[in-house]
Amino acid sequence: MFQGFVIFVIIVSALSIGAHTYHLPAWMEKSLSMLDVGITIFFAVEIVIRFLASDGPKKFFSNGWNIFDTIIVIGSLIPAGGSAVLLARLLRIFRVLRLVSMIPELRMLVNALLKAIPRMGYIALLMFVIFYIYGAIGSMLFAHINDFLWGDVSVAMLTLFRVSTFESWTSVMYETMAVYPLSWLYYLSFIFLTAFVFLNMMVGAVLDVMTQETAVMRAEEQPAEALTSAEQPASAADVAELKAQIAELKGLLTQKSAS
Repeated sequence: MFQGFVIFVIIVSALSIGAHTYHLPAWMEKSLSMLDVGITIFFAVEIVIRFLASDGPKKFFSNGWNIFDTIIVIGSLIPAGGSAVLLARLLRIFRVLRLVSMIPELRMLVNALLKAIPRMGYIALLMFVIFYIYGAIGSMLFAHINDFLWGDVSVAMLTLFRVSTFESWTSVMYETMAVYPLSWLYYLSFIFLTAFVFLNMMVGAVLDVMTQETAVMRAEEQPAEALTSAEQPASAADVAELKAQIAELKGLLTQKSAS
């Protein structure tokens, strides 16, 4: 119930922050400011309760999510006035991220994403190599057609990024096809590599790590379920079956000793 109430307060805090972006009457602005102070005090008390309920500071700060929550709460304590008003408002916005630390499924997703970053980094490096090669080729072939889009390799890579997002990429292609009719091969091969192959590789890397994280989370839940089932009392049928098995074992032992 306490965790559910904390999640409710986080949602209220997010709505309050969003309300501040509108032009509101003075009385509502004052009410929202008072609500923000109350939420800040509640978060400070909540993090203190969690700290006191843990097995000491070392145990509490060994969890990265506890460190994250502590930083967010301490940042929210900065007074929203004076020269630090913008910083205080920005830090209050990040209180919405506390939903991630409070909900186990969201924590699992974020952990999977963070663990997938190294794999995604290698895929991104390979994508950069492909972008660079195609950018150099495009700059050499199409610079005289449209210097704004293909003037040098860096601009050409930005144009290719536009192509990879499918943002009016056909207009870029048709412009070069007017001079080089077979230039469509250049664009289609680039789109096939980036939008289909490498993007699916990134999705696969994230899904692989998510599968591992899901298995770890289920493994942590199974011992508790096994303990709960082990604590349940045996039924009459179980007792009768156990007695029958004991009687059968006694008969086998008697026959073996007699022989």
